[in-house]
Amino acid sequence: NEKVANPRLPMGGRSTGASLPGGHWEGGPRETGAATIALESSEGRRAGAGAGDIGKVPHFLPHAPGPQPGEDMEAYVLRPAPRCRTVQCVISRDKRGVDKGIFPFYYLYLEGPDGRKHFLLAGRKRKRSKTSNYLISLDSTDLSRDGDNFVGKVRSNVLGTKFTIFDNGVNPEKKTFMPQSARIREELGAVCYETNVLGFQGPRKMIIIIPGIDSQNQRLKVQPQNEQESLLSRLQRGASEGLVLLQNKAPSWSYESRAYVLNFHGRVTRASVKNFQIVHPDNPDYLVLQFGRVAPDTFTMDFRFPLCPLQAFAICLSSFDGKLACE
Repeated sequence: NEKVANPRLPMGGRSTGASLPGGHWEGGPRETGAATIALESSEGRRAGAGAGDIGKVPHFLPHAPGPQPGEDMEAYVLRPAPRCRTVQCVISRDKRGVDKGIFPFYYLYLEGPDGRKHFLLAGRKRKRSKTSNYLISLDSTDLSRDGDNFVGKVRSNVLGTKFTIFDNGVNPEKKTFMPQSARIREELGAVCYETNVLGFQGPRKMIIIIPGIDSQNQRLKVQPQNEQESLLSRLQRGASEGLVLLQNKAPSWSYESRAYVLNFHGRVTRASVKNFQIVHPDNPDYLVLQFGRVAPDTFTMDFRFPLCPLQAFAICLSSFDGKLACE
């Protein structure tokens, strides 16, 4: 296992294939730059910049089972990962073509125990949008907002520092014009990027807020009817009841390699300012999500309960976006 100086990882038809009261869950978190991040070997040798060991909690827990043949894939990508399992994935970025240099496509693959990769989701940045807006689809070729395979989106604020993750429901502001059978959209999460905590040469700070999980292993519904009920507004007011607050694990500075280092346990091989690990502030040894580069356009994405595949993919898509106010 190697600790990599916070390296970034890049890696597309349609994919096939009980929490405790108060939003707590067993063995997991509780409710409530310019610099690269290198890798660090298990013997303590740094190979780049990243953050320290995650302690004695094993990162490579048993593989989570993939979708079953004939399973409803929309339900699968919205279902929280099984407890005590790690879901290992790869993200591939496609920048080929006239527009893809500016509006690349992203493809999420599930890595099986046998090493095979199974397509799960695709994402792309919308053109002619006032703010950054990423569409997420179950189909690698149909990434339209009106397509049958559209499952969610990620939308930023004007500065590109705050992102909201939605499912495929209808915007409540448009409910006057929608059919009676239509469903108001849910907010599945929000991501906030703050100014580099260690100055211009330090890593970016991330704060993530997601709905909690009930005793039946179901995600609590967050369906804001107005801006004041949104996850971002609730975070700003400190109204966190029924929500889970997460943050990125702060990398440690290595004087030996002169870089910030994180232990990615061999899953990240290239240093990058965008490499990150997500933990709960009260339980930094439980990795909820880690993301990093292994090739110019290939990245690994590993996540655990309480995240679902769509939430994890959306968080990683937000990290690809240019955030000038954070650099």
